[in-house]
Amino acid sequence: MSPTPDAVVPETEEEPKGRDLRSWLPTVRDTALAIVLALLVGAFLIAISDDDVIEALDGLFSNPGSFFVYAGDVIRHSFGAVWDAYTALVRGAVGSGSALERTLERSAPLICAGLGVALAFRAGLFNIGATGQMLVGALACGYVGFTYDLPPGIHLVVAVAAGMAAAAIWGGIVGVLKAQTGAHEVITTIMLNQIGRFTVLYFLAKESFQRPGSDNLLSPPPAENATYPTIAGLHLGIPLALLAALGVWWLLERSRLGFEMRAVGANPEASRTAGMSVAKVYIATMAIAGLLSGLAITMTLLGLQQSVTDQVVGSVGFDAITVALLGRATPLGTVLAGLLFGALSAGGLGMQTSAGVPPELIQVVQALIVLFVAAPALVRGLARVRRRRNGDKPERAEQAAAEAKGATA
Repeated sequence: MSPTPDAVVPETEEEPKGRDLRSWLPTVRDTALAIVLALLVGAFLIAISDDDVIEALDGLFSNPGSFFVYAGDVIRHSFGAVWDAYTALVRGAVGSGSALERTLERSAPLICAGLGVALAFRAGLFNIGATGQMLVGALACGYVGFTYDLPPGIHLVVAVAAGMAAAAIWGGIVGVLKAQTGAHEVITTIMLNQIGRFTVLYFLAKESFQRPGSDNLLSPPPAENATYPTIAGLHLGIPLALLAALGVWWLLERSRLGFEMRAVGANPEASRTAGMSVAKVYIATMAIAGLLSGLAITMTLLGLQQSVTDQVVGSVGFDAITVALLGRATPLGTVLAGLLFGALSAGGLGMQTSAGVPPELIQVVQALIVLFVAAPALVRGLARVRRRRNGDKPERAEQAAAEAKGATA
């Protein structure tokens, strides 16, 4: 079985139906604390990169006699820089109707691709191939979108189906290699990412894929009939992403295949002994993961009417891994993580234009969030320190109760 990160190892045993909401509090607390820690580190980086703060620091060390004056300047300028940056971040993400629209548009493909990665996690697979699956899906979806002249509605359905089918086949190849040869999915997905990129470049060099009158490796945009309709400025791919999350939840929690995925993810040998087809689970999981990645790229091509290039995926394929990690490989968590990363991406532009903060800082904050989420021992250690300061020792109380029960038995 492929190693699944500790931070996203799913619970595969049947949980009691009366499970209390309090059982989720530790996970929610750890994730929230990870986000807060990342923002605090980001605030420190913003402060030390501000010109006024740097000037005040120079005065602090060059003129120690005016220590309190320059120290006050450092604190004031640092607070002002952080406040301006994070205020611009919030305004750029949700501060207006257009900002909220931009956030949702960037969140939708992250949610769909993240669901594909999370689904693979639950089956014990590490899917790093969302980029390649999206590229191949873009090739098929884009070709149908700009080549054929079909009636409205039908054209959109055919284009979306073509993109999802091509990506599902690309993901299914990984499942077949894993099931039949034991090839590690991390290696095969990385290689297929490169193969997918050069496959796109090969077809874009063909006349049938190039924009008329241009020799650039750029396809025509999809036809109007093949684009997602919009309601109140939002294309319908956005609610479709939420429906995809609901479908993944049903698959994992209510279907037989989902039960087999969780069982194989926990212990493939025991699942095989119980009569489950581990090979079938691997192939189906990777094919569905590719299907979701294909749906993600349709939201870029058919939702934003972009052309097919070898860079059309951007960083979504790899950001999907961080979204699945932050979402703890659950559908709801993936949706929330996708919305958070979409907001950070949309708000990063506002930070750059309004506060002069480099856009790379948002990527640093995203990386720090994943780093802290992937290090739950550190986060829980900080939480235990807080509990001890408050005089709350639930673990010792539970241990004492267990010992008392044993003594009376």
